[in-house]
Amino acid sequence: MSPEAEKPQTEETAADQPAAEATTTHAGAKFDPSKLPPPDFRMLISMLATQAFAAMGQIPNPETGQPMVELGLAKHMIEMLAVIETKTKGNLTTDEEQMLENALHELRMGYVAMSQGKK
Repeated sequence: MSPEAEKPQTEETAADQPAAEATTTHAGAKFDPSKLPPPDFRMLISMLATQAFAAMGQIPNPETGQPMVELGLAKHMIEMLAVIETKTKGNLTTDEEQMLENALHELRMGYVAMSQGKK
């Protein structure tokens, strides 16, 4: 083994690796992938539900600060969550199942209200 291969990895050498590097986002902020929480089912459901709520104008667009109403996109996200519900039936913890059911219920009620012209 070379002396280089025997060195323990330090913060400097870890930062030199592409996977650990912070990158600059389009807004000029630093993005550090090592700061992301570990992926899990609850995060997936939360991410899709957030996108659906945003598409229904419930969450303002972070770039403009204005709500965006794209009911077709909201419907697509809700349908994606319904696919996940169908495909994971019987394989979720009670908490995961309850979170998914609650998210779908809230999204569906919000979608119906929005599509009927209510807010």
